[in-house]
Amino acid sequence: MVQDITKQVKRRRVFYIPGYDPFPARRYRELYRSEGQNQADLSGYELELTGKSASDVYGWQVHATVDGQVVDADIDVLVWSDIVQDSMATGILATYWQMVRTAWIYIQTGALRRMMWLRKGQIIAALYPVGMLLLQLLLAVIVFWFVSRLTSTLMHMVVELFTGPVLFGPAFVIRTYLSMAFGVVAGVFVLRWFKSMDHKVFAYYLMHDYAFIAQNRGAYPPELEARMQRFGDAIGAALRDNVDEVLVVGHSSGAHLAVSILADLVRAGRVPKNGPALAFLSLGQVVPMVSFLPNAQRLRADLHDLSNTDALTWVDVTAPGDGCSFALCDPVSVSGVAPKSKRWPLVFSAAFSKSLSPAKWKALRRRYFRLHFQYLCAFDQPMDYDYFQITAGPLTLAERYRDRAPSKSRIDVSASPYTSVSA
Repeated sequence: MVQDITKQVKRRRVFYIPGYDPFPARRYRELYRSEGQNQADLSGYELELTGKSASDVYGWQVHATVDGQVVDADIDVLVWSDIVQDSMATGILATYWQMVRTAWIYIQTGALRRMMWLRKGQIIAALYPVGMLLLQLLLAVIVFWFVSRLTSTLMHMVVELFTGPVLFGPAFVIRTYLSMAFGVVAGVFVLRWFKSMDHKVFAYYLMHDYAFIAQNRGAYPPELEARMQRFGDAIGAALRDNVDEVLVVGHSSGAHLAVSILADLVRAGRVPKNGPALAFLSLGQVVPMVSFLPNAQRLRADLHDLSNTDALTWVDVTAPGDGCSFALCDPVSVSGVAPKSKRWPLVFSAAFSKSLSPAKWKALRRRYFRLHFQYLCAFDQPMDYDYFQITAGPLTLAERYRDRAPSKSRIDVSASPYTSVSA
């Protein structure tokens, strides 16, 4: 099927698949509301957001006027935050065990070494929670040692004051165990304090994220597969609606979920030949974190199939300034599954350093986690990437980037240690 890319979009269905995020979906509505208005003011178009009527899916509606064209967009967030929350419900010791197990999987399988061939920024981000958790443990051990020695010395001084010098005996044993107990309490307090402050340092959050990816060595867990099936049904139903475009946006870990969901729809023949244009926008993707693992045959097969279909348009946008993504890494090619007739994705950069003013770029460039969400935000010096025109503007994704060349600095060589697509 060759899509009609010249047709103006008047009605659009958008499905946003978030990454590994435990927070409620309403944060994405408020982000779209505030940043969309900022972008509309900067770029000279109109954007009005309203809530949706009662629905099983969380979302909102957008009424936009861009270049004199009126567009209505119905945006749904495909929620899996409950699965994320369940995977994060672990204690401190369990998180440290996750760290050891996850590090071993990436090292033993060779995935970490191969990922180091790609972008250094993502490797630094991958190693960050390990380094931060080890630093927290070291500080807890130092506090344990200091408190133990201090309390032992103080108790020794008290005993000597009342009984004279005591080298061994029951008093010595009691003093030793009590001082160690005080040290343990202090060390545990330090670890719990660090965990309570994780909303600022994100060490536990990222560790849970990587552990969730690696727990089945690249295979999707059953509860996620079931949720993805529901997502696919929702998208499949939209493809039978009276709309001009169905756009699926996958951000961060949501990008590889979208790859598998869309590949399933295409293989099952659920993309009507005369239906709406189907488009896929992947943002800040971390596909190699999964596809480089040995049991990711399902994802690698999906990447292969989706890259070779004419049933949709796939555009992949990242930015070197985003250290939490595999910037400009073609997710199909680096996974070693690109067919000779590969068509997708179109890979290009959002170019944060150019599409943000020098002042805003200076303010954001060290806020790594904020930059990972910049794709969903306003740019004060916009170039050809505008999230709000893509989701609520009059052009299909195919038409918008019909003549767009891929970034010259993209990485499109095979790097994965595993390239099998069947178990």
